[in-house]
Amino acid sequence: MADAAVRTANSDDVPDIARIHRETWRTAYRHLLPEEVLAGLGDTTQAWAEAVADGQVFVATEGSFLVGFCVAGRAPEAEVARADGTLPADAATTALLSVLVEPRWGRRGHGGRLLATAAQALRDNGNTRGIAWIPEADKASGGFYGKAGWESDGTVRTLDAGGRPLREIRVSGGLTLLLEA
Repeated sequence: MADAAVRTANSDDVPDIARIHRETWRTAYRHLLPEEVLAGLGDTTQAWAEAVADGQVFVATEGSFLVGFCVAGRAPEAEVARADGTLPADAATTALLSVLVEPRWGRRGHGGRLLATAAQALRDNGNTRGIAWIPEADKASGGFYGKAGWESDGTVRTLDAGGRPLREIRVSGGLTLLLEA
């Protein structure tokens, strides 16, 4: 494997981040989302430019290729609330993360490096716990977070995915992560 690294994203990375977001969803979620939803994924470049400017995005590289990213920041109260709407005691120190690695670059440790790097940065900013929302049927993402010691906390939400319900589970775990060799 060529040199692999994780770093904070910069403005030059935005087009690749938007491309990876779009193409990974079209590949990884083709069995979960209607074709018209995936085909209609719009240009997210501006949204990613704002997230990158806020310093909330990390990118994974292999050699000269940008192969994945992780967006991580303080979780909004609506994302961390329990099913009954109440907030846990650690709501103010809970972070929301999302990791995406292009499928063709998968199973090479990029996701783990992204998650570990983001977790370190979040800990440095006073966060104590992380959460992520994943499609319930997405066994690959469930396995990925499971290897990091994260598990479902029992909270579920259902999104409207082009007229088809998409059930997501919230996984949660600590931010002290060790990379597997």
